[in-house]
Amino acid sequence: MKLKYLRISILLIATVCLWGCQDSLTSNSQPQTAMALNGSHRMAEYIRNEPAVRNVRRWEDSHVDGLIIQTEHYTLYTTLLEPLMLRQMPAFLESAYKAYQSQLPQPIPPGQPLEVYLFDTRSQWEDFTRDMAGNDASVYLQIQRGAYTLNGIVVAYNIGRKQTFSVVGHEGWHQFNQRLFAYRLPSWLDEGIATLFETCRYSQGRFVFEPSRNLMRLGALKETLLERQLLPLRELIILNPGQVLNGHGDDAAVIGFYAQNYALVRFLREYNYGLRLRKYHAMLLGGANGTWPLRNDFAAVAADRTRPLTVGWNMQVSPALFDYYLNEDMNLLETQYRDYCGKITYRIRIQ
Repeated sequence: MKLKYLRISILLIATVCLWGCQDSLTSNSQPQTAMALNGSHRMAEYIRNEPAVRNVRRWEDSHVDGLIIQTEHYTLYTTLLEPLMLRQMPAFLESAYKAYQSQLPQPIPPGQPLEVYLFDTRSQWEDFTRDMAGNDASVYLQIQRGAYTLNGIVVAYNIGRKQTFSVVGHEGWHQFNQRLFAYRLPSWLDEGIATLFETCRYSQGRFVFEPSRNLMRLGALKETLLERQLLPLRELIILNPGQVLNGHGDDAAVIGFYAQNYALVRFLREYNYGLRLRKYHAMLLGGANGTWPLRNDFAAVAADRTRPLTVGWNMQVSPALFDYYLNEDMNLLETQYRDYCGKITYRIRIQ
């Protein structure tokens, strides 16, 4: 079951990341000169003075030309030397880090720099994956267009500017909470929050994330509503993507599942001017600090990232945390959630 859950999680990013960061950049950085640059040495000089870059050097261990770029919170290993994406990626990572922290009522202390590997080609990505994932490499190599997080490291390759930033933003949240939270998150919460970082715009040297413009998730949610397949909250919060695929037999059901998680996280944050935002913050902060009211055996699994995330753990911990932190009538919550889903998809038209 561990591998099945893992496969579905990563395949979702491969098959449905259609929208990402919006193009709104007007570059004044002499593009003709930039495009003429080639080679890691010249590109290092090209980005050295970017505001988010603290240090840049050649990636000596790489079998192809590459760079190691240090920012405040990240170490980026990259063979992607396309000038625009390379110049923007450090700022994107730091903008994402600040956005991840904003999910919490107070920042949590940073640890060691987070590592991101971004490759120029799929073949480079595949070679790295075989070395890194070992016997599990075949699972990750099933990804057609996307990224994954393994052992606290994000591994991606260039699938176009928008889509690359989208999948790195999504996987970056998984990395952030895996590395900095005391407890792992239930599936609905982890995946729901990750979808908030799939859509953004570039403005004045930084990236602004805009979950309300995530047309992919909104479109999937609209279809789910039209087909009357919205899962009840009690069912939604105990499932993981592998269970959804096993139960329904197609990727469309998994896409709808992710769309509902996206809507649920937004609902808890936004509904009625943030009515439940404090409760949402308390639940996340408890996971970050390791203060959830869990049985000892459940707490041990939550704290040990080397253990597989079992279906049983997710099914038992998720509703317990949901009830403890929200502490509301579930029928009323269900009604308000469904109304909210209809409201945010009202202007979405399915072609």
